Amino acid sequence: MPDSPPPETSSTAGWSFAPTLDVEADKGSNSLAIVPVPDHENHQALVVQTLDQDDQGLDRYVLKRTRMIYDSLLIHLTVEGPKPSRAVNVKAWRLMKERELWLNKGQHLVGSVPGVEIGDIFFYRMELCMFGFHRQSQAGIDYTTAQRSSFGVPIATSIIVSSGYEDDEDRGDELVYSGQGGRDKSGQQRHQKLEGGNLAMVHSMQHGVAVRVIRGLEYKSEVRSKVFVYDGLYRITDCSLVRKSGFDIFKFTLVRIQGQPEMGSARLKRALTLRNTPLAAMPAGYISFNLYGKNEGVPVYLYNDIDYNRSPLNYGYISQSDISSVISAQGGNNGGCNCKLSCTDDCICVRKNGGELPYSPYGYLLRGKPVIFECGVTCKCTSGCANRVAQRGLRKKMEVFRTREAGWGVRSLDLIHAGEFICEYAGIMVTKELGEILSTNGESLVYPGRFAGNWKLWGDLSDVYPDNVQPSYPTLPPIDYAMDVSRLRSVAAFIRHSREPNVMAQFVFHDHNNLKFPRVMLFALENISPLTELSLDYVVVDEVDERLAIRG
Repeated sequence: MPDSPPPETSSTAGWSFAPTLDVEADKGSNSLAIVPVPDHENHQALVVQTLDQDDQGLDRYVLKRTRMIYDSLLIHLTVEGPKPSRAVNVKAWRLMKERELWLNKGQHLVGSVPGVEIGDIFFYRMELCMFGFHRQSQAGIDYTTAQRSSFGVPIATSIIVSSGYEDDEDRGDELVYSGQGGRDKSGQQRHQKLEGGNLAMVHSMQHGVAVRVIRGLEYKSEVRSKVFVYDGLYRITDCSLVRKSGFDIFKFTLVRIQGQPEMGSARLKRALTLRNTPLAAMPAGYISFNLYGKNEGVPVYLYNDIDYNRSPLNYGYISQSDISSVISAQGGNNGGCNCKLSCTDDCICVRKNGGELPYSPYGYLLRGKPVIFECGVTCKCTSGCANRVAQRGLRKKMEVFRTREAGWGVRSLDLIHAGEFICEYAGIMVTKELGEILSTNGESLVYPGRFAGNWKLWGDLSDVYPDNVQPSYPTLPPIDYAMDVSRLRSVAAFIRHSREPNVMAQFVFHDHNNLKFPRVMLFALENISPLTELSLDYVVVDEVDERLAIRG
């Protein structure tokens, strides 16, 4: 501390900045959550409780469903107005609040927030507020007041690290974080005081209370150029008051609690390197840098650092299903539109889709449907038409990787937004009868008609607009064809099963008229962070056969 602190910092006198609890390994801390309990003054005090696996699974389910509503709402609002922006986000945030869809409302959570996992990505601070994760829309330190704290003093709950102070130090597992106050856009203007968030940080240090750390990182995407990533729980190990440019600034040292999963920010940075210079990030394990060869413009990597298996090299790769054995003639979808540039509200393609375009102006799926009719070769609109999305093919860099649990999996090196098209689930389409013959020969077959109907979840805004009348959807005859992926396939054939998937299957037509043989297009059900494994619900009916809709 300076020899003669200014008057506004004199309240630091008598404070001991030494923490009272050990801050080393705390391997169970990632499962901690807070539940409110009444104290003798009828305030909402907070205590730490360990949740069992069932509770954690339920919390995650609720969070994912709530985020799905919010993400769908954002996309719908862009149809009415501008590209996803802070203004659109605020409108969605207010609608969610009015419909009482916020989570943990009125609670001041210390430690892990139920349902939120390390590595989760958010695009706006309002999202953090909506889930009770960081309740301050601007301040970098969130804290609970003395009246709501079981310690009887303010306690810091979370901080956002975004390089606002040039002399902050961030080494990942350890960081030096500047306190709040006395600063505007032009820089530090006044001394910081031991009050508000600064005082709460000191108390959290003294009581050994873990603080959530959220990092704001530059990341260019279709939605924003910045994201917020949850990196886990840290303990404050030191506090000092330093003089910077003539003003006193609080500096807090935080150390990450051991035993937690990898930091989301570290994974995001590694993915950025992998996209451009993969050997620099992971020099061992890469077998191929493009499984598709020249058949796909976006490369698909093959990675295995576990064993010497190279079986994905045994297949040929296609970006679209081969339909030649089931469709004799290709063309448009029963006549095309006459739109000049992009489809309008009253064109024939819009009418075939139930009276609305299936996608937002920026290419995100508005709502899942039994079937989508995209513009085809007989349509007069351009290739940039808003009704031509899935037919454009893969746009994200993918990686097929060897898993430790079983077989192969798929992950993206890019951030995939909720509602965004991923790729076609491709193989050789065959009739049900031919599929039965191939199955007896041990061929690998996929039955798209058996996929889970997760499309019903995406875009369902009945909780936000309870009086809204759903559009009438076109229907399909029973889908009973098979897809042979034993020789030719797309990267999607390596996506593993999950009962809580982050990817859904959507039937789409764009190049033929036979309603019995729709193409299978995959869309994201949620925001998928880079290097997160993709999963699809195949509706497993046999515990032995974990690939269910796949036979062979």
